[in-house]
Amino acid sequence: MADFVTGKVTEIIEERDDLVRVRVSHPNGETDAAAFPSMCGPLAPGDQVVLNVTGIELGLGTGGEGFVLWNLSGEGPGDSGEGHIVKLRYTPWQMNVLVAEAPESPHHDALQDRRSVDGLPVVAASLHSQIAGIAAGVKAARPEARVGYVMTDGAALPIAWSRLVAELRAADLIDVTCTAGHAFGGDHESVNVYSALAVLRWVEDVDVAVVAMGPGIVGTGTALGFTGVEQAHVLDAAEALGGRAIACLRVSFADERERHHGLSHHTETVLALARSRATIVVPELAGREIELHNELDAAGLSARHSIVTLDGSAGVELLTQRGIAPTSMGRGFEDISELFLAAAAAGAHAAALGR
Repeated sequence: MADFVTGKVTEIIEERDDLVRVRVSHPNGETDAAAFPSMCGPLAPGDQVVLNVTGIELGLGTGGEGFVLWNLSGEGPGDSGEGHIVKLRYTPWQMNVLVAEAPESPHHDALQDRRSVDGLPVVAASLHSQIAGIAAGVKAARPEARVGYVMTDGAALPIAWSRLVAELRAADLIDVTCTAGHAFGGDHESVNVYSALAVLRWVEDVDVAVVAMGPGIVGTGTALGFTGVEQAHVLDAAEALGGRAIACLRVSFADERERHHGLSHHTETVLALARSRATIVVPELAGREIELHNELDAAGLSARHSIVTLDGSAGVELLTQRGIAPTSMGRGFEDISELFLAAAAAGAHAAALGR
């Protein structure tokens, strides 16, 4: 069951895009909490608010803070907008949005009969942090390339929750975003991943699409119980639409969990479940890439997919130059360089394919 507290906003800590962080005083002490003005309206010191503190009670990492459910002193969000497609359907927080493919959208005619993305390279990743390496890998290889990011609804739903996306936009590494399914807040909204890819191709004319969930992947330690399994669907979607499906590997030599050491069992599962033939990009790792090739061979994945080996260092260097320092489960490049090199290598391969 969810845990709730009611208190008073004492301080506005941070404001950016559609996210406000506040400090709230309540009978049990003080809690820092995040609010999305598009859902609860503006906040000000003195406002009485209701917080969901479930993430704090569970000791979560990503999402382990309070969230403002309602501002009891405010007027709520403003105009609901023009669109008629509802996201977060049949919950108290359902909202209508203007999806790009809807009849009332100015892009409807451009998308109405599209069933292909016409050779668009699509890089699918299971970890949100890897979008930084992928985008930088593309830009390092082709600075003029337009990079689009599709955020799925496999984890965080508001794109505003991702500080990384904001940083990548500010650093000109991601050019446009589209939030698919129940995810919301992108430059474009879409009903699903297929239509999101069409939006990036036919509305935004991107050169490379990056698809991954937002922050907060869920795992259970079982073979199939993880949200990153959606990577298989994305690879199949790219292939079905006539795109070029590229798999970004989840790899780690620092993770002490056997199932994630080396080639993650998540990646092995995804590549086994994918029905399409994708391109697996293995990063150059000063000789340690041989371990990854051996694991791919042992899992029978080398026969099912195409494999290329590329250097991802240029993309990682570009991240450093632009002041971007992504982390995964608290680990940065100095701890888990192979994860980000894998992402940058995948981006470099996508850039080389062109359109």
